[in-house]
Amino acid sequence: MAAYRRVLLKVSGESFRGEDGAPVSADAALGLAREIVGAADEGVGIGVVVGGGNVIRGITVGRSGRDRVASDYMGMLATVLNGAALREAFLSLGRDASLFSAIPCEAIAERYHPLLARERLDAGAIAIFAGGTGNPLLSTDTAAALRAVEIGADILLKATKVDGVYDSDPMVDAGAHRFDTLSYLDVISQRLEVMDLTAVSVCREHGLEIMVFALAEPGNTARAVRGESVGTIIKGGE
Repeated sequence: MAAYRRVLLKVSGESFRGEDGAPVSADAALGLAREIVGAADEGVGIGVVVGGGNVIRGITVGRSGRDRVASDYMGMLATVLNGAALREAFLSLGRDASLFSAIPCEAIAERYHPLLARERLDAGAIAIFAGGTGNPLLSTDTAAALRAVEIGADILLKATKVDGVYDSDPMVDAGAHRFDTLSYLDVISQRLEVMDLTAVSVCREHGLEIMVFALAEPGNTARAVRGESVGTIIKGGE
């Protein structure tokens, strides 16, 4: 049984990449949808913010010398593509899902409005949020923090490749230490690469806990909504 009434799940664009290297895979989207449905079956309302790094990462393109604003808008469009793939996967599983976009894409997604999103969640639908914040220079992590507050989520679940937050990259450092809990100020002062600092600051201001966990472990999302210890918890402690 869920420990929370409503959660916001942030998934990366890489979650949509196919085993054959295709940027967007129907099979990957279906696998992700099944994982999320398993969590929803615990009795929790779920909003999902999708990234777009499998197609284009605005900040990376911007660093190459190209226009950052234009790059970010391309990244926002990539998240709409991923959101559409995820919605179709939910529908194929017989689950009601609504796709909202912060940038106008009426043929594909409804324009995001928090009241409408909350209505859909209250009615039992899974809400997918694409288009980032609708503004350049802000990450989908920040979009996740904002949407979590706007829909009244009890916790922000950040799905990653690793099972929590470490003091160094566990992919290259076998001695990396995993934190069970951290404060918002720990993350900010130590510049731990969890979420961008704007996103962490939004969560800190609103007292919104963050759980960082590994998406690759089947059933982990359901365990997270049940309140089980499957990752690192970031909360007050000030």
